[in-house]
Amino acid sequence: MKIKSIESWSTRYICMVRVRDDEGGEGWGQTAPYHADITASILHRQVAPYALGESADDLASLMRRITEREHKFPGSYLRRAMAGLDTALWDLRGKREGRGVCELLGGVARPLRVYASSMRRDIGAEDEAQRLLRLRQRHGYDAFKFRIASECGHNRDEWPGRTQEIVPAIAKALGDEADLLADANSGYDPSHAIEIGKMLNDHGIRHFEEPCPYWEMEQTEAVTRALEPLAIEVSGGEQDCDLAVWRRMIERRAVDIVQPDICYLGGLTRTLDVAAMADTAGLACTPHSANLSLVTVFTLHLMAAIPGAGPYVEFSIEGPDYYPWEEGLFAPALVAEEGKVQVPQGPGWGVEINPRWLEGADHLISELGA
Repeated sequence: MKIKSIESWSTRYICMVRVRDDEGGEGWGQTAPYHADITASILHRQVAPYALGESADDLASLMRRITEREHKFPGSYLRRAMAGLDTALWDLRGKREGRGVCELLGGVARPLRVYASSMRRDIGAEDEAQRLLRLRQRHGYDAFKFRIASECGHNRDEWPGRTQEIVPAIAKALGDEADLLADANSGYDPSHAIEIGKMLNDHGIRHFEEPCPYWEMEQTEAVTRALEPLAIEVSGGEQDCDLAVWRRMIERRAVDIVQPDICYLGGLTRTLDVAAMADTAGLACTPHSANLSLVTVFTLHLMAAIPGAGPYVEFSIEGPDYYPWEEGLFAPALVAEEGKVQVPQGPGWGVEINPRWLEGADHLISELGA
């Protein structure tokens, strides 16, 4: 089966991709969010020319071919566009075989434990603690992630003292009955991150995400080494889209937990490569899925199948006031019950793209022979 056409529907925030083969099969995927109209242009200019007419089945070879043909453009935008093609081809394959993607990978569609992931830094300690408590009562979450530092903050906080306030407040409200995770989003230099890591550990927080600028791997590695005697683990990798960087990160054990993002990295196929590297090294894989677009659907399928999967899946708790663009993208919607989310069931990804959303998006198509 050969790839016959690649279509995109995009807004500034999100881009859906449909692939059709020469036997009438079709599948849906998604690029990474944000500046998605730019990503759509790259999909048609730098990805589609190498994919049209190629096999719809040999995804590893196809992703490698695109990477090599566009070797002068090794950065994020190309990988984001590749993710749209790759995830659509996985959906196409699943629909053709009548199986879910997790089943194609050897897994079973089942409820998976999730952690409630807060994205907000504009919220005070007590308000955030009470918000998470309400969500625990409503959805049964037993794991929560909250934000510390200021994003890429050079040791600054969102406002002075916020981290020192929110850590004990969250720990007091939830700590005895929940796993707690803290995300610094590249906020600290190594010495400051080490001190923050010790404070987190003292309050029973066992997961310290992206403590240092993610592009400075040696800084993160220094924090990981310094905190090794403690119970807390350092995680990272969500931004990284180069497999050679991933190989070096895992070989150096720069983090304790790897967090690839399927849409940032270039799709499920390349994420499986990272998960396999991590499993060989004995590192847990807990991917980044920070919004309720298709990236969380993709991640649920992945986590239901891979060896070395971490104990939970990231599940955003933010609604339309924070992510207005993620409303009405697909059905059925993902819902947390008793702290778990069901891996969507049915062929492919197990969801259907909302046709009304497509009507409001910009459409482009690349076709074989056109």
